Parts: sequence; structure tokens; C-alpha cells
Amino acid sequence: QVQLVESGGGLVEPGGSLRLSCAGSGFTLETDTIGWVRQAPGKEREAVACISRSDGSTSYHASLKGRFTISMDNAKNTAYLQMNNLEPEDTAVYYCATEAGGYGCSGGIEHYDYWGQGTQVTVSS
Repeated sequence: QVQLVESGGGLVEPGGSLRLSCAGSGFTLETDTIGWVRQAPGKEREAVACISRSDGSTSYHASLKGRFTISMDNAKNTAYLQMNNLEPEDTAVYYCATEAGGYGCSGGIEHYDYWGQGTQVTVSS
């Protein structure tokens, strides 16, 4: 059974940085894609970033590339999301997720089969 546990959220001032972690267990060859998804109050979930565990290829929401960086430590089964120059609009619950259907990072968030519990990120002065 795949399990994902996020950590690292918190309150940060605008312009600040946070690094989120997603510790996974139960991964298989099929669960190659690890994604970060966020949901702001009153809004739908949106894809933030995605990485392939096997080849390290990444993809990002177009508006976030340059401020956010996704990475993976396969030895620790842990994915990271480094978030820099945070803005109030980045306030959301951030989830990590994975899928076993082989859709890869080009698939939509509707294909994610396993989700963590989420970690709150609040950007405010």
C-alpha cells in the first residue's frame, strides 16, 4: 500500500522560502510519477510540479517555474518542493500524490491514485 506523508508547511512572510517534503512508502515500478498539487480556499486543486522517480524529468505549472523546484531523493523515497519568493497567492494546502496508471507527468491530477494528507502553507505578513 502506497503511503505519502507531507511535512514542512507553515507561516512565512511574502518573499520568504519553504521546503516541503513528501515521504513515501510502498512505491512500485508503476508509481513512477510524484506530483505536488495545491488547493487554495474556495478554489479547485491545481497541479504545481511533477517529477519522474526513474529519470528525474520534471514539469511545472507555467506560472510557478522559476520560483518552485521539485526534486527527488530515491534513496530516502522522499520528494521535495523548494518554494522561493513566496507570494500571498501561494497560500494553500499542498498535497503530494502519485499514480500507478503510467500517465506520467503529462497526465492530469485526476489520474493520481494516492494522496498525502496535505500540509498548510500560509504566506502573510
